[in-house]
Amino acid sequence: MTNISKEAFGATPEGVQVDAYTLVNKHGMKARIMTYGGIVLSLEVPDKDGKLEDVTLGFDSLDGYLAEHPYFGTIVGRYANRIKGGRFVLDGVEYV
Repeated sequence: MTNISKEAFGATPEGVQVDAYTLVNKHGMKARIMTYGGIVLSLEVPDKDGKLEDVTLGFDSLDGYLAEHPYFGTIVGRYANRIKGGRFVLDGVEYV
């Protein structure tokens, strides 16, 4: 059985609400993911003794992700550093 819960994680400077979802499987493994970019906040997996340990590098609040290291825990998109010149167009919008 998988358990899913949702909690408020913060808000962007523009006032957009950011939530965090926690997914727990039947073995107790936990994944915590926020709605801001699908960033993985934590991934707790059992160590050799069965104790859960977080194996991700990240911050305890949204502010950390909005500041210095915005790529901690991010999901690699479909281009994964394969865009010449670092630009692409999606739905008529150019991203740099």
